[in-house]
Amino acid sequence: MKDRNFACTIEAAMCFIGGKYKPLILWHLMDGTKRFSELQRLLPQATARMLTIQLRELEKDQLIHREVYPVVPPKTEYSLTELGKTLRPLITELREWGKFYFEYTNQQNPCDFPHENPAVPSVKKVR
Repeated sequence: MKDRNFACTIEAAMCFIGGKYKPLILWHLMDGTKRFSELQRLLPQATARMLTIQLRELEKDQLIHREVYPVVPPKTEYSLTELGKTLRPLITELREWGKFYFEYTNQQNPCDFPHENPAVPSVKKVR
């Protein structure tokens, strides 16, 4: 984290939380600790490889904690670190802005549609 040079703090913040799945991973971890398989079910569009890469980057940047249990089959759990928990207001506000965007542009909010993956619970309509 300290070996990177940034021109401004927004660039730094986007480096740490930017990425196709990082904000979604952080969002889901706000609900509590999740196993890798749970995150895969919550993010069916992410390949296992991409999910692993994004999780490792978040761990390297000290935003999430990875706990590996020495059992067979392997058990790995992910949770927010204290630093990661400071992102709650930002991630929540991103979600709110997304809702605003769909309302402003008169588009259907994709979160209003039930997930097609039966392993993923339907998202409640938020108003």
